[in-house]
Amino acid sequence: MSAPVWSPADLHFMQQALAQAERALCLSNPNPRVGCVIVGPQGQTLGQGHTQAVGGPHAEVMAMRDAAQSGHALRGATAYVTLEPCSHHGRTPPCADALVAAGLSRVVIASLDPNPLVAGRGVERLRAAGVSVQSGLLDAEARTLNIGFFSRMLRQRPWVRMKMAASLDGISALPNGQSQWITSVEARADGHAWRARACAVATGIGTVLADDPRLDVRDAKTPRQPHLVLIDSRLQTPSTAKLWQVPQRQVWLYHAQAQDAAAPGPAARNTALPNAQGKVDLEAMLLDLAAHEVNELHLEAGAALNASFLREGWVDEVLVYLAPKWLGQGQTMSNFGPLNHVDQGLALHWIDTVPVGPDLRLRATTHASFPL
Repeated sequence: MSAPVWSPADLHFMQQALAQAERALCLSNPNPRVGCVIVGPQGQTLGQGHTQAVGGPHAEVMAMRDAAQSGHALRGATAYVTLEPCSHHGRTPPCADALVAAGLSRVVIASLDPNPLVAGRGVERLRAAGVSVQSGLLDAEARTLNIGFFSRMLRQRPWVRMKMAASLDGISALPNGQSQWITSVEARADGHAWRARACAVATGIGTVLADDPRLDVRDAKTPRQPHLVLIDSRLQTPSTAKLWQVPQRQVWLYHAQAQDAAAPGPAARNTALPNAQGKVDLEAMLLDLAAHEVNELHLEAGAALNASFLREGWVDEVLVYLAPKWLGQGQTMSNFGPLNHVDQGLALHWIDTVPVGPDLRLRATTHASFPL
């Protein structure tokens, strides 16, 4: 079958649908970020919407409601949707059925759904009802927006994004441990925006004992606080730590002690996953997080835990803020290595570089192709 030929109007309306999907960036977790635009036979926008908080309406239903509120009939219309309409009863009824019932004649899809419960069945359902369906328009953009959801569905583990901040010569803290603040206010706000989009933020006991951070979202607008994943092999976190004091956030504690060991604070989940070295088994933890619907895991940790994630191959993306400062001596971003040859270094592939205030934000991935 030949590839679809997209018109300028198709491209325009799918871009509009992607803009809607971005509005679900911090809202829809663990559901994917999806946008939908419904267009009439004369090319006029009838309705648009994006997926709501989990348990709420999906993008297609929101777009149809938007059209209904303006008094528009949908028979013969075209829906542009960034992810294949669902075909199963989950937390909400199937969106494919709703589009058929509304009388739409055409559906244009950016990405097919990797969820095994959908995975082409939405397309089949629409076509069986006589709806014309095309897919693949701005597929990479839609997959990038939902990189964590694709990771969980295709690999059964979250997309791990490791965030770091350092001087231009790679120093993340002075020899005395002082690190606040190497980067600017603008960079910190941008970092909080990346926290906000994640299902969970992860850190280790070293960071807790050294900095006593809250690791919540304060400098970016968000309708929800992501979960906090605390990796504390020996259950050393003080009960007075600030991380316990964030309302409306669950702390998921992973350790290497006895299964019934008492958590040091009000952990929502207390899970023992020891490896042979008496540390937390990171692979088992990632599998467990995926089973609990974590799409993107945002790692903010110290050099030792960063090195463990890198060494074991569990980092998918690095997010680095570099300040125009030269600090000379101090702690590095990770204790990865030592290596015997530069060719043994971890190969990365650039995603983008963006100035943020006076600093530079660098993003790179460990995958040869991006997105998944």
